Amino acid sequence: MRVLAINDISCVGKCSLTVALPIISASGVTCDILPTAILSTHTGGFTGYTFRDLSEDIPAILKHWKSINLKYDYIVSGYLGSIEQIDMVKQIKNEFLNPNGTMIVDPVMGDNGILYSHFDDKFVNEMKGLCKFADIIVPNLTEACFLTDTPFNSVNEQSYTEILKKLQTLCGRPSITGCDEKDSENHIRSTVYYTNEAYQTKTFSTEKIEGSFHGAGDVYVSALVGALARGINIDTAVAISATFTKDSILQTKQDGTEARFGLNSESCMLSLLQNLDKASSL
Repeated sequence: MRVLAINDISCVGKCSLTVALPIISASGVTCDILPTAILSTHTGGFTGYTFRDLSEDIPAILKHWKSINLKYDYIVSGYLGSIEQIDMVKQIKNEFLNPNGTMIVDPVMGDNGILYSHFDDKFVNEMKGLCKFADIIVPNLTEACFLTDTPFNSVNEQSYTEILKKLQTLCGRPSITGCDEKDSENHIRSTVYYTNEAYQTKTFSTEKIEGSFHGAGDVYVSALVGALARGINIDTAVAISATFTKDSILQTKQDGTEARFGLNSESCMLSLLQNLDKASSL
């Protein structure tokens, strides 16, 4: 299996490609990368960071790849800094994804109910168009609300299934991460998604670790791609990825690491690989 990860490179603050490449590769899958931008740090919790858009470099990269007949079984897109880059991802799917390949879109646009500062309604509409090119989409709850024109402040536990149904008008296999729920006295964080079988709605939940942790979505999506590329079914892949993300958040909190520096997933990697191996052998 060969995976292409399209995302930015943040030199400090574990997220995007600095998360995707090690996790997907460790899963036993070849992972190539296409950087959309390079930043000195990511934009959450840091000021004065540098940012270089790499849109002008991408066409030459793609031209070279075509000359060596590269094709991919999975393409996963994350942070895209412009509408121009959204159009590039559509082109990449058409030209580089194998006929039976899978396109996964993480529509990175916002969190905690608001869009990131440089995105607007026009970008949201274009991202809706990209989601229609995808086989699987993995928005967080904020992004799912923007994609479905759902007011974030109106969302409750009963809303998740309805938002998921609306997302299905964009993509046949949507999911929503970061859905807060309460089980008896315990707060839990859930992923709500459609399975492959008759598009049945399912939920996988883990303990909610209080706090805001940068890069958690990238950790989840990277583990999910690695699991799916290993041939693991969607239910098990979601469970493995959500558990790995929760364990990484817990480790980060126990270590006392500043949230802006990303998740300490490294010490949780062995458990991830053991779970992948176990699931692959079933």
